[in-house]
Amino acid sequence: MRIGIPKETRPFEGRVALIPQACGDLVRLGHEVLVERGAGLGSGFSNDAYRNIGVALMDSPGALYDRAEMVVRVKEPWGPELDLLREDHLLFCFLHLAANRPLMERLRQIGLTALAFETVRQGERLPILAPMSNIAGCLAAQIGAGLLHQHEGGKGLLLGGIPAAERGRVVVLGAGNAGAAAVRLAASVGASVTLFDTDPGKLETMRRAGPNVTSLYPYADSIARAIAETDLLIGAVLVPGAQAPRLVSEALVASMEAGSVVVDVSVDQGGCIETTRPTTYEAPTFEVHDVIHFGVTNMPGIVPRSASRALCASLYPWVARLAQPRWREDATLAAAVNVSAGEVVYPALLPLA
Repeated sequence: MRIGIPKETRPFEGRVALIPQACGDLVRLGHEVLVERGAGLGSGFSNDAYRNIGVALMDSPGALYDRAEMVVRVKEPWGPELDLLREDHLLFCFLHLAANRPLMERLRQIGLTALAFETVRQGERLPILAPMSNIAGCLAAQIGAGLLHQHEGGKGLLLGGIPAAERGRVVVLGAGNAGAAAVRLAASVGASVTLFDTDPGKLETMRRAGPNVTSLYPYADSIARAIAETDLLIGAVLVPGAQAPRLVSEALVASMEAGSVVVDVSVDQGGCIETTRPTTYEAPTFEVHDVIHFGVTNMPGIVPRSASRALCASLYPWVARLAQPRWREDATLAAAVNVSAGEVVYPALLPLA
């Protein structure tokens, strides 16, 4: 199969879907791998690193899409890239169609087959999404801590506190990969962390993250009290492939102190906080009720040297399986299809189609 890896075009998106070593393995399996020139530079991989292992470098996205049968990218296609997709293309990338109906409709009209990284499931595991969620959770705590600084418009708080000054307070909604990573990082710097999740097992696990971590069931009154007192609110709720449930109303955000911070990792799926809206790293924040909001939809894109390696390690086996002629006999891959032959087929998306 001819597998094409285009250069990512989102603002401050330095990731590449497949690193040279993975491309080399695909070449050894007999596939033709096409990489757009410069696609790996943001992640520290030169054009020669790809060329030297047998990859064909393409000078433009048009040339790449014209030759490729499968297109493997990180973020969803947008803008002029959509005009390059054909009915016979197999598209594999993050899609998040539940929060992007126009893209869902456009892919349906093109008639191609599109699988989403975030809908590849093995039981309760999301193997391709997991490493990016881990990174996003760490970044949520790091970025949130920075936004609390006065020069960023925050309340001028050191998140971990110091002797004679109280610890910062963090509320995390959801104990999946992103939420757990955010809890661990915030707790490690000394913040007082309160986690909400419905899974008793996860609550028990996260309670062991440190003596400064409290894990609670998300009763409405408990969430409301915690949010009113918190300095940093991190939303990390995920329903695979579906719109994120709205757990925090605008009224709850309004109850937060001026200069507090909201980071909604769920923004890719529409956000779990009512005041959330998508942003980019070019203009990452906005304020609602004097509360700073961070809603960047490609959070790991700012650490591409780490993120590309982590993503590729989880992605490569699935690309190799998808490149097989009878890939639809693979139940996991077949269940990850979002759009096929002009129809929306993923169950969580059907009510939106």
